[in-house]
Amino acid sequence: MPFSALALELAEIESQGLRRTRRLLESPQGARVTVDGRDYVAFCSNDYLGLASHPQVIEAARQGAARYGVGAGASHLILGHSTAHTDLEDRLAAFAGFPRALLFSTGYLANIGAVTALVGREDAVFADRLNHASLNDAVLLSRAAFKRYPHLDLAALERLLAGSTARRRLIVTDAVFSMDGDIAPVPELVALAERYDAWLLLDDAHGFGVLGAEGRGTLAHFNVNSPRVIYMATLGKAAGVSGAFIAGEAEVVETLVQRARAYVYTTATPPLLAHALLESLELVRREEWRRDRLRELVRQLRASLQLARWRLEPSDTAIQPLIIGANAEAVAVAEALARGGLLVPAIRPPTVPVGTARLRISLSAAHVPDDVERLAAALNALQ
Repeated sequence: MPFSALALELAEIESQGLRRTRRLLESPQGARVTVDGRDYVAFCSNDYLGLASHPQVIEAARQGAARYGVGAGASHLILGHSTAHTDLEDRLAAFAGFPRALLFSTGYLANIGAVTALVGREDAVFADRLNHASLNDAVLLSRAAFKRYPHLDLAALERLLAGSTARRRLIVTDAVFSMDGDIAPVPELVALAERYDAWLLLDDAHGFGVLGAEGRGTLAHFNVNSPRVIYMATLGKAAGVSGAFIAGEAEVVETLVQRARAYVYTTATPPLLAHALLESLELVRREEWRRDRLRELVRQLRASLQLARWRLEPSDTAIQPLIIGANAEAVAVAEALARGGLLVPAIRPPTVPVGTARLRISLSAAHVPDDVERLAAALNALQ
């Protein structure tokens, strides 16, 4: 049978403690959820500001549906691009500090679209070794030379750039690394891009809305701006809705409109979501208390954990990685927490390097101090 080889591969995944399963969410996303018929406090979500089920965002989605209908019905370049999309792109460009912005259906598609449209066989891409899978896949699809440097090792990156004879050079990096929670040294990366005539694609999926003045992201966090930056951020995490955007110089964005296959050859996102995001973006900008609370919860968690065998990685962001080590133990700890009504995902290879299986604790402004205290106490007791 042609499926026998697949069955063997699945059995191998199972034996290595790497099988993944889906939980059934039966409630709106939030700090408190109903999953598989049971109530939990959840530390699984990227809903960092607690906007995914905000009443004003829900109402904006209803208004958007009434005005625009449900589906876009076509790709952006045929007849799927609505006034809601244009309004949101204009607002996002101004918010992020760039001349233009372009909406994509997901962050994965945004990275694929940008990289493959801007570089090809004669070019080189320089990538942090811990970049998100979407960036790695984008480079492979682009057919550019793929040069990876050790995590945050700017000296190694500079050596690669100095030795490159590529037609175009593109540095790609997470701004906030999704499994470690650390922040890329953006000012130094911009300086290298300027020194070696390169672009810098900054994936700010986990910084947008959370870092910087008014949640304007990692560039604002460092007070950096450069025409060499190509900026990607997602709209389904801190913004609480769905989608992503690329922002940059007008020529870069227009090139994506013309050449980014992940944009050209897919149906536009429903305009009702763009309409909802206009409301969400205003909440992100205006409600600084959400970022203040998030920072306080991070400090509380780090102060409350008393670790002997496990290691909490340095992170000032909403992503708090607790390194367990072995796959089976990480799963066992997550299951023990779940029995106590706490959902924290166990992250295993290949998402993270072998030997660094972890609990990825995601905090949200929707959490309260008692939630964090309960989690810390449970973890302290499990060691």
